[in-house]
Amino acid sequence: MRERIRDKERLVHILTAIDNLTEGSKRYTVEDAEKDSIIFYGFVKQVEIIGEATYKLTKEFRAEHPEVEWEVIEGMRHVLVHGYYEITPHKVWHVIHNDLPILRPQIEKFIKEESDANN
Repeated sequence: MRERIRDKERLVHILTAIDNLTEGSKRYTVEDAEKDSIIFYGFVKQVEIIGEATYKLTKEFRAEHPEVEWEVIEGMRHVLVHGYYEITPHKVWHVIHNDLPILRPQIEKFIKEESDANN
C-alpha cells in the first residue's frame, strides 16, 4: 500500500527530474541526443523517474488533483520502459519543452501544500 506521507517525497523526485531535464536541455541539443545514445538515455531516464514517482503517488493525492493528467504521465513511463524502441529524441524534447513548463509550477504548488499540511 502506498503511504500518503510519501507523496511529498515523490513530488520532490518529480521536481528534481524536471529540473534535471530542463538544465540538461540547455547543455545538450536534440541533435546531441540523436548522435549519442548515452546522452539520449540520460534524458529518457529522467522522464521515467517522473512517471515512476507519479505512479507511486497515493490514489487519494491524485484524485485530489485532477487538473494534472496523472494517467498520461504514468503512461509515458510505460512507453519509455516497454516501448523504448519507439521513442525518439524529438519526442523527449517535445515533453521537455511543451509539457514540463506546465507541470513544474503545479508540482511546486503541491509540494508547498504538502509542507504546509505537515506543519
